[in-house]
Amino acid sequence: MNEAIVFGVLILALVLFVVGKWRYDIVAVLALLVLAIVGIVPPEDAYKGFGHPAVVTVAAVLILSRALYDSGLVDVIAGWYSRIPEYLTVRIAALSGITAFLSAFMNNVGAVSLLLPVAIRVSNRSGQPPSQYLMPLAFASLLGGMTTLIGTPPNVIISNFRDEHVGAAFSMFDFTLVGLAVTGAGALFIALVGWRLIPTRQAPVTLGGALDIETYMTEVRVPEDSRFVGKLVRDVEEFVEEEDVSIAGLLHQGTVHAAPSSYQIIDANDILIVEADPEELRTFVDQTGFELQGSRDMQPDLDQTLSSEDVSVVEAIVAADSPAEGRSARDLRLHSEFGVNLLGVSRRGTRFTRRVGHINFRLGDVLLIQGKQEVVQTALPRLGLLPLAERELRIGQRRRLLFPLAVFAGALLLTSFGILSVQLSFVAAVVVLLVTRFVSLESAYQAIDWPVIILLGAMIPVGEALETTGGAARIAGTLAELGGFLPAWAMLGVILVTTTLLSAVINNAAAVILMAPIGVGVAGTLGSSIDPFLMAVAIGGSSAFLTPIGHQSNTIVMGPGGYHFGDFLRVGFPLEVVIVAVAIPSIMWVWPM
Repeated sequence: MNEAIVFGVLILALVLFVVGKWRYDIVAVLALLVLAIVGIVPPEDAYKGFGHPAVVTVAAVLILSRALYDSGLVDVIAGWYSRIPEYLTVRIAALSGITAFLSAFMNNVGAVSLLLPVAIRVSNRSGQPPSQYLMPLAFASLLGGMTTLIGTPPNVIISNFRDEHVGAAFSMFDFTLVGLAVTGAGALFIALVGWRLIPTRQAPVTLGGALDIETYMTEVRVPEDSRFVGKLVRDVEEFVEEEDVSIAGLLHQGTVHAAPSSYQIIDANDILIVEADPEELRTFVDQTGFELQGSRDMQPDLDQTLSSEDVSVVEAIVAADSPAEGRSARDLRLHSEFGVNLLGVSRRGTRFTRRVGHINFRLGDVLLIQGKQEVVQTALPRLGLLPLAERELRIGQRRRLLFPLAVFAGALLLTSFGILSVQLSFVAAVVVLLVTRFVSLESAYQAIDWPVIILLGAMIPVGEALETTGGAARIAGTLAELGGFLPAWAMLGVILVTTTLLSAVINNAAAVILMAPIGVGVAGTLGSSIDPFLMAVAIGGSSAFLTPIGHQSNTIVMGPGGYHFGDFLRVGFPLEVVIVAVAIPSIMWVWPM
């Protein structure tokens, strides 16, 4: 009876996931509550899923992804990646290849966390929705993990299982030949066909995104030691030609030149008035070494304030009845009276050539404000400015590329060598970043996608109920009985497909643990070697493409990509067909029966 109830709840939950009438976290909690109320999940165990290592790992990965983004590492990779020709097929192929390579030697989730902000950055700059990039990113991480022993936990489990049965474990690259064949076919499918099957989805719209901010007018100063001193304006333009940045004005020897000539010579301490969106501005400042000027108010400590590491940059809109309306930063004395700096002004359809501090604000203008967090929070309501939600920026602050990368690499090494589990090493990395104040506690909490955390925490006990009630064992036993009726290659396919289906609803490591002995039993029935069946289980365990809960990589991209539950089935099912078609002959060739 309990087994039937679990099957019923799982089927109903999957239907509701696909229909999408209720958000996925609500459906997951409802499924958990039903099983807890009828007594299948003990009340004391109902919420243990929220402390599960997978949940903790996802939260830690999201925070680490934010830290890597803030460090400037993403800008370096995105700068190289953005130079790839703007053909979506080519870019997705490159992204899939990079991700698969990284996933072969690092945790799948680690590869996704590193490249997630890169994919989002490139998609925003190209005007394409993140949904076109993020599902291929997640799928490529699963494909790449198939190619080495350390690429994914299911491979380690299978290797240990072989050691117990034949006295020799699989080595590091025993998975490589089959894994490369499957990964190559899967990546090719994703690049040529798969991304075209992804519905165009938009990530949840923030207030900032709804306002459709175009560009800011911002001032930057040319330092005395700048490489551009004595050069021409066109030299700057050519240096950043890949970025969407325009030089709208130049303050040279006390005179403002609107739309300066490309042949105008740049001197030390000249002020360039540039037009760019926040992300392009950040890259422009990083690449040129120019210094953000801001509204000075004649304060000598402004440069120190601009470069301080404990300041934040926020966007705020001039609200109705704001004291700032009709007045400029100079009139308001933003720095001396309010303790904040004006870095830029955005007004749709308007291109300024005046000094930023002299622009009179209008209702609806968006201001780029910088200052210490507590000071900014106090100043904005006094000025009648409304902060734009979820658009915290890091512009004009010193890039600390090596430190977060070293922390991230350390966590991966600790995991790869088996010193610490992934959940411990990643959480330790987050703690190091928090203690060193590279990431603020507020930023850490904001980086976590809480609906995804609820989804995972609720579904883990539901998946475990499938095992505890004997439902998973019943499936496995039925498969074992088929061993005497089907040819060897067909049974190989049945084992692979069944493992794939199980990994779509329960943890893939659990699916592998359950299916490995079944594969060995089927091999014994057929009088075959156990190696091809263990390889089939390993490939099936890593082929969790059908649902967003099948693997943490899928879960991580669900929120940022704005995906619906059924989107994964739409792309994942034909990808599974390709994998099965390639994996079976590859396994039989590399590992003869």
